[in-house]
Amino acid sequence: MRVFTILPLRHWRDAAPAARAAEAAGFDAVMTVELGHDVFAPLAFAALATERVELTPSVAVAFPRSPTVLASQAWDLHANSGGRFVLGLGSQVKGHNERRFGIPWTAPAPRMRDYILALRAIWRAWETGGKLAFDSPHYKLSLMTPDFSPEPTGLPMIPVTIAAVGEGMLRVAGQVADGVRLHPICSRLYLEQVCMPQMLEGMRRSGRDRANFDVHGGGFVCTGPDEATVAAEMDKARRRIGFYGSTRTYLPILDLHGLRDLGLKLHRMSVEGRWNDMAAEIPDDVVRIFAACGTFAELPRAVEERFGGVADSIDIHFPADTPAGLAKELVSDIQRIPHDFAGFNTNW
Repeated sequence: MRVFTILPLRHWRDAAPAARAAEAAGFDAVMTVELGHDVFAPLAFAALATERVELTPSVAVAFPRSPTVLASQAWDLHANSGGRFVLGLGSQVKGHNERRFGIPWTAPAPRMRDYILALRAIWRAWETGGKLAFDSPHYKLSLMTPDFSPEPTGLPMIPVTIAAVGEGMLRVAGQVADGVRLHPICSRLYLEQVCMPQMLEGMRRSGRDRANFDVHGGGFVCTGPDEATVAAEMDKARRRIGFYGSTRTYLPILDLHGLRDLGLKLHRMSVEGRWNDMAAEIPDDVVRIFAACGTFAELPRAVEERFGGVADSIDIHFPADTPAGLAKELVSDIQRIPHDFAGFNTNW
């Protein structure tokens, strides 16, 4: 199983040392998340500080960004890292697109499909020097002059993975993406019964191979040297589960576990502005639905039980005082867990 870890976002000077440490510990990838800070800048610093580790946003919000603008950012990160960049994209929900980003909302799954195909059309024009001619219901691109085209890289095409929760987006992931970034509110049962059948159907429609498709997550990992640290990490996950569970988008996942009433209650609490009260509604057994929980000694088995056989990669953030040698040993133990992903098929 591949193992990712998160880069610091707030202070750019921290990104390069953290990336070097992650590479030394044997992590397969370093990732960023698009929350309160820019999702791409830390990856640029990490690219220059490392030689092997994969670099990826997990995820960048797609629709507020023009495909051409995002294609350029991804191109330079890929070129300057020697082909180690993987573009992780997400649609975000309607409210954020309309009221935070100020853009019109349309059905996200078909729009994401067009977005990915537009990116590849742009990249192909840049790499081959061919004409840009992409025409879809959402994006029509026909102008790309030499002055606005970067030099060919000679590298494989940039892999694109997408966040997916609903059945339509899961099928799009399987049909046109190189992988999926499953939400933290994604249980093993939901992955097995809902996600995987839909992704495999998408792969069937496009004749693509499961071995070239990376299934990342979804869920949390709560770990540490002792039970007290694990409990503290579970409390962090508890707060996030309460927050995410208040969004009706994730109600089908809770419903699958008989937790519909919990989801409805959390939503009512969000409407009332009771954000700080939500964590108290999430018992330990619900945390364990979404998280692999265990001390360092228990971690490899906990990860295998929670993710083994269904996920190809997960992300882990060890406590800051974890000895480097121990972190490397734990990463190596998790990497021995079998998975289906063999590598991206990024031939032009």
